[in-house]
Amino acid sequence: MLETRQDAAADTFPRLLLQHARLRPQQPAFREKDLGIWQTTSWSQVADEVRALACGLAALGFRRGMNLAIVGDNRPRLYWAMSAAQCLGGVPVPLYQDAPAADMAFVLDNAEIDFTVVEDQEQVDKLLEIKQTVPRLSHIVYDDERGMRHYAQPELCAYEKLQRIGREYDRAHPDFFQGEIDKGSAADVAVILYTSGTTGKPKGVCHTHAAMIATAQVLTEFDHLDDHNDVLCYLPLAWVGDFLYSFAMSHVGGFCLNCPESPATVMTDLREIGPTYYFGPPRVYENILTQVMIRIEDASWIKRRMFHAAMKLARRVGIRILDGHGNVSLADRAAYLLGELLVYGPLKNVLGMSRIRTAYTGGEAIGPDLFDFYRSIGINLKQLYGMTETCVTVCMQASGDVRLDTVGKPMPGVEVRIADNGEVLVRSPGLMQGYWKRPDATAEAIDAAGYFHTGDAGFFDTGGHLKIIDRAKDVGKMADGTLFAPKYIENKLKFFPFIKEAVAFGNERDRCMAFINIDMDAVGNWAERRGLAYSGYTDLAAQPAVYDLIADCVARVNADLAADALLANSQVHRFLILHKELDPDDDELTRTRKVRRGFIAEKYAVLIEALYAGRESQYIETQVRFEDGRRGTVSADLKIRDVKPSMAAKPAARPAVKEAA
Repeated sequence: MLETRQDAAADTFPRLLLQHARLRPQQPAFREKDLGIWQTTSWSQVADEVRALACGLAALGFRRGMNLAIVGDNRPRLYWAMSAAQCLGGVPVPLYQDAPAADMAFVLDNAEIDFTVVEDQEQVDKLLEIKQTVPRLSHIVYDDERGMRHYAQPELCAYEKLQRIGREYDRAHPDFFQGEIDKGSAADVAVILYTSGTTGKPKGVCHTHAAMIATAQVLTEFDHLDDHNDVLCYLPLAWVGDFLYSFAMSHVGGFCLNCPESPATVMTDLREIGPTYYFGPPRVYENILTQVMIRIEDASWIKRRMFHAAMKLARRVGIRILDGHGNVSLADRAAYLLGELLVYGPLKNVLGMSRIRTAYTGGEAIGPDLFDFYRSIGINLKQLYGMTETCVTVCMQASGDVRLDTVGKPMPGVEVRIADNGEVLVRSPGLMQGYWKRPDATAEAIDAAGYFHTGDAGFFDTGGHLKIIDRAKDVGKMADGTLFAPKYIENKLKFFPFIKEAVAFGNERDRCMAFINIDMDAVGNWAERRGLAYSGYTDLAAQPAVYDLIADCVARVNADLAADALLANSQVHRFLILHKELDPDDDELTRTRKVRRGFIAEKYAVLIEALYAGRESQYIETQVRFEDGRRGTVSADLKIRDVKPSMAAKPAARPAVKEAA
């Protein structure tokens, strides 16, 4: 057991930080790639940096009980700002760095923010833009000083200047820093994380030190993580997954957090670091695999043949070998070993996953075929289930006991039961303290028995594994009474590399219809190899050849659905390809890229009507918001394509893994 867990006094994140600085002072706590070079910061150095920053904030007036907003990409200094706020008895409130200023204004006002620490000029400009609507915002600390030379607003302060102020304050008050940490309690709120706002305004989820640390301890013990592990921090700071799997687990396990140079270099940095533990939502794994398949299709004929032959073998025996099952012949094991040498090993190296012992996915359901791909080449990818309000972790799959259609068994200390209406209810040590300033919403979410109502529909299989069907409010019935689970259908569609997003409709109707977003990279590469000219997304999406391509994907999904008696009547009969990508800036997706189904149905009601009215096309004009805040209009005459449903009487084969046409 780790030394950090043996110290009962280390019950808050600041105390854990000081403990690591004492027990492993020279071991790396952070790495950051800057100008192509990885810079390492040890645990003792982190403790010194946090001390200076905390004292600087205190000198400017930051006090116990205040909230500190943090905005930017994954940067060590922003993680240290979280620690500094906690050391002073304050609460960090990370915001999504790609959110427009107007969206930030709501959180800043709701969380009663006086102090912010941001990454760079871009984030400073956003805050200055909304300063008048958030009058209590009085201090903006910025890390990157590039472009800030001529900014003279009194509320601005450079990060390094703040630390200089802090060191002077520390010299004048040498007992202050430790005294503030000593005042802290495990029951104090450690972080406020705002929900994605799928159905309304985001709510601030308050998690205590005790809840986060208890959850992180369960996770590190579950997969035997220690201070020799490496994690790449690339997920948004505002997402609970990053706070738990990066910040919290590194404080418990003592391992190193690696921050990429930029979002654009994540794949390169992933290869260089070779993390041992990895977490990502399904869209990340989908994007990685899409890029792989694009490169495969651009490879020589012999390399393509070798790849597809090796993958055929991997799909047949790879998962059994990974799970240690003995029913694999010596010939197949030898062939798989050769595949590891020639295909799987080099592929994992290109993906930066050669050293991974455990990889997880969560946030939403992952397509079973995508899941199959990674596990078949020897990557121990497992599913977990949870949400912001439960510190993520509710159920996880144990190595060797992985089932493609479940999210695993409840974690130690977590109680899960299924309500009479099929809703999943959770009670655990990691449950939130409540929603910030929303006692009404807290009382609605957590019942008198202490169970959190997840809003998800699910059931336990005979082996005790939890199966999630869909969001309870989204699960419906077709007009004939059969099950309609839109997310299940959408995930099957998104398994194909050419489909980036899908939205299915069919509740209380006689047929299922779908909106499709094409993947610009995958379809663009496909079009270029066939000599198809296009001027942009809207033009490419309208090409008849692209409609043929997507129609083939839909038909293959229908064949898969036809093999399931419960879902056979929810095959997609008609679809259209949207003229624009669904975008968080247009409120169509959340910042975690979850579909805002109700909003889309209302915004594109004319398209839904056209699908069900049997029209062959429909003209539409749509307002869009650009990155600089300007608004514009995109219009198109969208074609609607019919797809013949499959009448397969026996199970159809799954679509080939991310197969390119």
